[in-house]
Amino acid sequence: MTIQDVAVLSGLSICTVSRALRNLPNVSEKAQRQVAEAASKLGFKASAAASRLAGGSTGSVAIIAPTATTWFFSQAVEAAEEVFGDSGYDTMLISLRNKKTVKQQVFGRLESLAQRVDGVLLLNVDLDPSEVEALEASGLAVASVGLRNVPWDNVGIDDEHAAWQATSHLLELGHRDLAVLTNTEPVLSDVAPAQPAGRGQQATTARFRGFSRALDDHHLTVHPDLVVACAPGIDDGRRAMTELIARGAKPTAVFAHCDEAAFGALMALREHGFSVPKNMSVIGIDDHPMSWFLGLSTVAQPVADQGAFAANLLCERLLNTDTPNQPATHLLDTKLIERKTTRHRR
Repeated sequence: MTIQDVAVLSGLSICTVSRALRNLPNVSEKAQRQVAEAASKLGFKASAAASRLAGGSTGSVAIIAPTATTWFFSQAVEAAEEVFGDSGYDTMLISLRNKKTVKQQVFGRLESLAQRVDGVLLLNVDLDPSEVEALEASGLAVASVGLRNVPWDNVGIDDEHAAWQATSHLLELGHRDLAVLTNTEPVLSDVAPAQPAGRGQQATTARFRGFSRALDDHHLTVHPDLVVACAPGIDDGRRAMTELIARGAKPTAVFAHCDEAAFGALMALREHGFSVPKNMSVIGIDDHPMSWFLGLSTVAQPVADQGAFAANLLCERLLNTDTPNQPATHLLDTKLIERKTTRHRR
């Protein structure tokens, strides 16, 4: 049993369940009761923080993220830090600042890091095989968010399915000429490759596959002229959408691989005299807080829950060293949210 099972049975978020299991404030009596009942039915017991410091433990963990400034990572970091703090661990935040040189320094000095922390939580950090091997050899406990095929506990969403949901929504609305703003390198020889920019190349590759699969379900193909490289930022989305318009392409709908890229696309469309969704529908992935304000249709993912769940798994790994469970990947649900930026093709 994991904290996710308790969350599902109680109908509450993983963050709320985590707080309730530790008897922390800001949890209603009703929620506390729901969690207690669910945990009892499942036979789930939270690890005691008092047992955390075995001999030689530093009592600290490191959170490594590509950047500490974007919404996704700030949400995940904050949720993870709360779990670590409640469990009695100090946290060290390491931002790679989206620089290869910084990443090489961090993973080239894991022996030094292992002297300062007991474990590492990775947030969408793209790792090559040598870096995976170095982490395994470091003796550090490891958990991650948003990775694939790693030999430790991982939490994430089904990125391919999320993109399929978003694209299928556009197709069900009657759109057939779909453009995609993607942060991956499509398998199309005449499409300019995108540059990785901090949200996890594996995730964005999966999102492009989901976009392609949805088109294939409707016997459609990806058109090279409607694929634009786009990093996960507002300015990047604006630049990518401007490029698409300059190409003379005429899609009736656009799928952006994340909400912030979609925000930039909305800006560019407005600047060039297009009305959304009258002239073009737009959808993203994330459910960024600004998505509600801007009326952006999106596929919501539980960012804070991913950070909290992965942190809980790392704590369990650190606390229960005698009979550790086999590492596993846990996928959390995504949900289509239809707002004002998508409508039926007319």
